[in-house]
Amino acid sequence: MMSSTKLIANNKKAFHDYFILEKFEAGIVLHGTEVKSLRMGKCSIKESYVQIQEGEVIILGMHISPYEKGNIFNKDPLRPKKLLLHRQEINKLLGKINQKGYTLVPLQVYFKNSLVKVEIGLAQGKKLYDKRQDIAKKDQRREAERQFKVQNLY
Repeated sequence: MMSSTKLIANNKKAFHDYFILEKFEAGIVLHGTEVKSLRMGKCSIKESYVQIQEGEVIILGMHISPYEKGNIFNKDPLRPKKLLLHRQEINKLLGKINQKGYTLVPLQVYFKNSLVKVEIGLAQGKKLYDKRQDIAKKDQRREAERQFKVQNLY
């Protein structure tokens, strides 16, 4: 059975600011006009984050633009949205988050078949020197690719 996925939004900044240790796939509780807006690709997770409140996983700051033709059925674009995970996964995440330096960040939002899924990552914050190292590695890789390309032209 093939599963088709269509990316709606991803969070590149998360990979720059955090070490992603583990990834989890979660469902999300949405209303009808929000799904229609997502089908048009109107979503942003750049400034969003994930919290566990009273045993439930909640995504805060996720912006889903109001559906143009939704009039009174549109919900608040920044309302907190509940994520659907197994109890065992929630307990595992809760145990990890209680340790110092760990947090949950949304990595991407996508359609899997007809369902909207959110990939969240268990993350540990990077220090400034870690970010500088990553930038230096990217620059080195780019320079090496450029040199390789020049060598193969002649």
